[in-house]
Amino acid sequence: MDLTPTETTETTNAAEQQPEAAHAHNHDHEHDHQHQHGPTLNPELTKEIAVEVPADEVSKAYKSVIKRYQKLARIPGFRAGKVPESLVRSKFAKELRQEVLESLVSERFRKAIEEQKLRPISEPQLLDLQLHDGEPLTFKAAFEIAPEFGVEGYDSVRIARPDVGLSEDEYQAELSRVLDAHATVESVEDDRPLADGDWAEIQFKGEVKDLAQTVTEDGVENASRNEPITGEDVLVEVGGKNTLPAFTEALRGAKPGQEMSFEVAYPAEFGEPKLAGQTVSYDVTVKAIKRKTYPERDAEFAKQLGSYESWEEFETQLRERAADRKKSALESQARDRMLDELVNKFQFPVPESFVQQQVDARLDRGLRALAQQGMSAEEMRRLDFGRLREAQRDQALNEVKASMILDKIGEAEQIAINEEDMDRELLMLSLQSREPLETLRDRLSKDGGLDRIREQMRREKTASVLYEKLAS
Repeated sequence: MDLTPTETTETTNAAEQQPEAAHAHNHDHEHDHQHQHGPTLNPELTKEIAVEVPADEVSKAYKSVIKRYQKLARIPGFRAGKVPESLVRSKFAKELRQEVLESLVSERFRKAIEEQKLRPISEPQLLDLQLHDGEPLTFKAAFEIAPEFGVEGYDSVRIARPDVGLSEDEYQAELSRVLDAHATVESVEDDRPLADGDWAEIQFKGEVKDLAQTVTEDGVENASRNEPITGEDVLVEVGGKNTLPAFTEALRGAKPGQEMSFEVAYPAEFGEPKLAGQTVSYDVTVKAIKRKTYPERDAEFAKQLGSYESWEEFETQLRERAADRKKSALESQARDRMLDELVNKFQFPVPESFVQQQVDARLDRGLRALAQQGMSAEEMRRLDFGRLREAQRDQALNEVKASMILDKIGEAEQIAINEEDMDRELLMLSLQSREPLETLRDRLSKDGGLDRIREQMRREKTASVLYEKLAS
C-alpha cells in the first residue's frame, strides 16, 4: 500500500565454503555500474604463504607451451609447425607467460595449502610474483580462512513472541482498501463548505522543517536540503479515521479554490519513515469537493472480486489472508530481533571477502529496484558507488555474521534439507522464472547454485526452528 502524507497508519571465492550470506554475486541485470572490488581481507583471518617452483619446471612448462604455439601459429612466410622458437617467444611473450602461470600457479598453490592443511575461503591474492624462463617461479598468496568460534549458550536467548491476532480495526482497514479500489468518485456541485464525510480533492506542497540549522550571513539556514513533498489531485476524507487530525481541522469548512497554510507534526511511529517524527509546513489548495459511492456488499460484487459464491465467503478469505500477512510480518520481525541478539552475543572476526560479496548483493538489489523505477543507466553511472558501498557495509556485516552463526547452530540442531524440500523449492523457482524444471536443475548443478540454495534453505529452516524454541 502506498502511503500518503495525509493519512495516519498503524505500525503494524574459493567460494565453495563461503556462506550464502554472500548471496552469490550475479551480473545478469541490465543496468550498468562499476563495482569497486579491492584486495580487502580481514587481517585477523588472513594467511600468507610463499611458494617457489624450481627453475627446471619453469623451463619445462615454457618449452611445452612454446611447442604448442609453434604447431598452431600461422605467421606469413613460415609453414605450419615450422615457426622458429625465437619468433614465437617474441611475438607471443604475453600469452606464453599467462599460460605458464596458469599451468603452474594453481597447481602449486593447491599443493602448498594441502601440505599446510589450510582451507582458503576467499580467492587468493598473488603478491610479489616473479616469473622468468630459466629461473624459479616465486610468489606469495594471501587469502582468508574461516574463523573458529563456538555458539554455546545460543538456546539461552529469549525473544518475546508477538501477538499476531488480527484486530477488528485491522480487518476493517483491509476491507476499506478493497472497497476504496472499487468506489466511484463524483464531484459535489453544491456551493457549500467541506464537512465531515466529504472527500477534499487537494493540491499540496510540504517543506520538512529540518532540526539541524546553521547561522549564515543571510540568517538561519537549514543544514540539509529536503526535497519538498508535493501532491496533485489527492483525495482526503474530512474527519476520516485514517486522516491526520491536522488535515481534517484545516479542511473542515473550507471551500473549493481556498488556499491555506498549516503545520503537521507527524508521530514517531508514522508508517512513512521519511515523515515519522518530522514537522512539515504545508501549503494546500482545495480544488473540489468529492463524494465516494461504494458498491453493494453482495454476491454479485463478491464474484467481481474473484471466485467467491457469496459476500460472506469473500470476507472470510479476506480475513484469513490479512491474518496470515500480519502473522508472517510480525514473526519475520521477531526472527530478525532474534538474529540481532545472536549477532550481539557471539563475537568473532568475519571474513571481509564475504562482507564485500554481501555488499555487492545488497547494492545489486538496490540498483535493480532503481532500474524498475525508471532510473537510466546514465543516471546510475553518476551515483557515488564508494559512498553507497560504505553505507551498506554494517548491515552486510551483520547479515554475514548471522548466516555463519545459523550454520553453526544448524549443525548443533542437526537441521537438514531433504530432497523433497529441494524439489519443491526448485519447482517454485521454475514456475517463477518460467524455465523448464530439468533445465533449471542442470544449470544450477553445474554452477554450484544447488548447493547455495540448499545452504540458504537450511539457514531459513534453522532460524524457524530456533524461533519456535526461543520465542516465548
